[in-house]
Amino acid sequence: MRGSPSCRFLVIRFGAWRAAVAVLVVASVAVLAAWAVASSHDGFGLAQGFAALVSIVVIGAGAGLWRRPALGLRWDGEAWSLSDLRDPGSEVVGRLQAMIDLGSFLLLRFRPDAGQGVSTSARWIPLGRAGLERDWHAIRCAVHGPVAASNASREPAR
Repeated sequence: MRGSPSCRFLVIRFGAWRAAVAVLVVASVAVLAAWAVASSHDGFGLAQGFAALVSIVVIGAGAGLWRRPALGLRWDGEAWSLSDLRDPGSEVVGRLQAMIDLGSFLLLRFRPDAGQGVSTSARWIPLGRAGLERDWHAIRCAVHGPVAASNASREPAR
């Protein structure tokens, strides 16, 4: 089976991702506030304190998800490479999977290969079509394409 052609692209626009994070944070805080108001019997109580604490945690998590570093993704026909554009020597080889595909938005999971001296924890990469219109079809083909025969032995058994 023939694999996807090589491609290289920059992940620098996160408008759709940031909008989704903002909507989820606002909705979560609104639900917590409504629950706290509905639970109030005589002024400030345990429910209100809990709602305030969880709201702070939700806002903090949203702030962490909001910030995304600019990344470079490269498919050489056999393996994916990910690099942080702030650190040119940070390129790491690994596996890339599309976890969510909404047509014009992809949520990708990149897992570095073991033995590279880096953390093997997954990196989540939100990828929107905005700014990548010319290359979007090639990107989706590479992400969803078959794994090359020489790379098949590196895939974990499920």
